[in-house]
Amino acid sequence: MAQRKEIAEWLDTYLKIDDIKDYGWNGLQFEGKEEVKKIAFAVDACVDTFNAAVDAGADMIIVHHGMFWKESDPSIKKSTKDRLDVLYKNGISLYAAHLPLDRHKDSGNNAQLIKLLGGKILEEFTFHEGKNIGWVARFKHPIPIHELKFILEKQLNAKCKVLNFGDHKVSKLAVCSGGGSYKDFFDAMKKADAYLTGDAIEVTQTAKDSKFNVIFAGHYATEIVGVKALMPLLQKKFKVETIFIDKPTGF
Repeated sequence: MAQRKEIAEWLDTYLKIDDIKDYGWNGLQFEGKEEVKKIAFAVDACVDTFNAAVDAGADMIIVHHGMFWKESDPSIKKSTKDRLDVLYKNGISLYAAHLPLDRHKDSGNNAQLIKLLGGKILEEFTFHEGKNIGWVARFKHPIPIHELKFILEKQLNAKCKVLNFGDHKVSKLAVCSGGGSYKDFFDAMKKADAYLTGDAIEVTQTAKDSKFNVIFAGHYATEIVGVKALMPLLQKKFKVETIFIDKPTGF
């Protein structure tokens, strides 16, 4: 049986949560029971996720999008109270890793997307506070853009929107999970043959005129891979049960 403190401390170190300034608070966000037998993993900290964790008999929840953000109202009321009520009444701990889980070179969302597609990390891509949160990947053999789409849709259960204006085959792919930006798009054109991100942005005409490929695979879909990558690590190290809670947002 594992201890909550040991799990949180191991995650802090493994994910290097202090290495990057973030929009939210990373690490243990709510202390539940000390002993942990089962951990639930999910993308979002929300009432639906928490109730599903209760139904599954989880003692701890690990998410990508946590409850507490630096620009949000810290008052314990409305949705914040509703969420905390579920955790408090059931003694469930909550751990969140946002940008540290995007940028991790092994278990991170971007690294896992690259691994899923059969690529290798080549260089850093897209920066926040001087630290990269994405990667550029290289493929040993160029991959057709339609094959990348097929793999993503099948493995992530996603519906991809593809701007197929560049070379038919992709050798270098810039990857930024979740909410990629216009700046990321323009930076990607300097470094790669194609850009993979989650949120769709209006760059159709620029991509067309620039003969550049873009894949929008969905914010939620591109961020399930990081938390899923943590599951076997914690299961092996702490001898706990694990479960993934899938609550797609449609975005």
